[in-house]
Amino acid sequence: MRIRVLLGRSRNLYQIHISPLCSSRFTKTRLDQTLRSYHRLVHEKAYVNGQWVDASSGKTFDVYNPSTQEKIGCIPDMNSGDTERAIQCAAEALESWKETTAKERSTILRRWVDLCNENKEDLAKILTLEMGKPLQESIGELNYGIGFLEWFAEEARRVYGDIVPSPAKSKKLLVLKQPIGVTGMITPWNFPHAMITRKAGPAIAAGCTVVLKPAEDTPYSALALCELAEKAGLPSGVLNVVTCSRENSADVGKTLCKSPTVKQISFTGSTAVGKILLEQSASTVKRVSLENGGNAPFIVFETADIDKAVTGVMGSKFRNTGQACICANRIMVQDSIYETFLEALSKRMEQELHIGDGFNPKSTQGPLINNRAVEKIEALVQDAKSNGAKILLGGQRKEGNFYEPTLIRDVTTDMKCYKEEQFGPLAAVIRFKTEEEAIHLANNTSSGLAGYVFTENISQMWRIAEKLEFGIVGVNEGLPAMPEAIFGGWKESGLGREGGKYGMEDYLEIKYVCMGGLE
Repeated sequence: MRIRVLLGRSRNLYQIHISPLCSSRFTKTRLDQTLRSYHRLVHEKAYVNGQWVDASSGKTFDVYNPSTQEKIGCIPDMNSGDTERAIQCAAEALESWKETTAKERSTILRRWVDLCNENKEDLAKILTLEMGKPLQESIGELNYGIGFLEWFAEEARRVYGDIVPSPAKSKKLLVLKQPIGVTGMITPWNFPHAMITRKAGPAIAAGCTVVLKPAEDTPYSALALCELAEKAGLPSGVLNVVTCSRENSADVGKTLCKSPTVKQISFTGSTAVGKILLEQSASTVKRVSLENGGNAPFIVFETADIDKAVTGVMGSKFRNTGQACICANRIMVQDSIYETFLEALSKRMEQELHIGDGFNPKSTQGPLINNRAVEKIEALVQDAKSNGAKILLGGQRKEGNFYEPTLIRDVTTDMKCYKEEQFGPLAAVIRFKTEEEAIHLANNTSSGLAGYVFTENISQMWRIAEKLEFGIVGVNEGLPAMPEAIFGGWKESGLGREGGKYGMEDYLEIKYVCMGGLE
């Protein structure tokens, strides 16, 4: 088997054939050299104060393609000292950036949008190379992520204050909104483009500056965005990207959280890490925005259109090979249609899900991000089997970081795949009898990010949507996320909201001004 990787732009495509495993004919060094030689958006230095820089220690860490397990290249392994310097640069840049007009910021963001669109294919190839998702899904993520820059380019000019009717004739009462200051951001590997634009877009639009740590698995997408931001005219120091290995991630994150200069932290990732960052940020009482893990219920009532519900599962569960925080995690099907639903879902999975390298146009399911992710899915499947669940499809690890799309029936509430966020191509289906039972099962979790309900009964739609204790509810819809809508969770799934007209609020301070002596 040979995997075709395309690099380059439009008519000038470079074809590289890589064996699935390390081969003497195409070494890791040659892959590294090819990326540097042929792709102007690929950088192997961090980006601080408008400069491409190494770690002060000179240390680097390796980044691997999760599909082929080939080394892509080496990235600076920065530490807390490097992070402090980036914070200082962001603080210095803030003094001039916060004084720009909303129109000026909007214009720069609009140019960034145009450049991202012009380079969309290249950005998608970088994303697939480092993250593994099918190229068509990478294009989809680019459309989604660029949409946030476009949205906040427009929202920059809609940050309105208030004039409050005064009880005294001599006073005028005003409410102003101003940029919060330097922001620290920590982004995940599963959407390495969109999670950056969803955070940095509104912060920059509001007049803030950014110090961002991308996931160690996917730094190249972040650095490519810096290249285009600079070309768009974003001033030095407004956007800074600090790269580091998994070993240094905790220190870099702690530095961002503990720094009195950083006024806001925005994080997307696991609930466990989110709690640590929240605790660390308490020492400086900074604002914290968290998008933590989920445990999404996907409820299919007997009143549902089964074909619609199956389509919803296919999109919600298997997008990005199940590696999304709002993926359907607990597929709950009413007893009377349980068997029919399983038959329909099994058929669609067999027809539509194809494992393969992200650059293979036939692939719909790429690899999991690394070996740890595969081992987690293996453990969840084994636990379900040992506790009485039955595997209808899949259930086996394939070569490297690939795992078969898996369908499990007769799942119960004491199984790990029911209680834990899966983050993989595992469809765990549980049955319920009544609406009341479904609501209880759905809400009986510490997570509250996303939930789904499928029914053709409009009264039931409203009832369930209101009763679900989740920040996002999809009604007859498995893919609710879009730039124009808010994104965020209840309970331990997070704080604050991203996207939509509320997406800039976390990057703004509100100031009350009382003007007296006006009689």
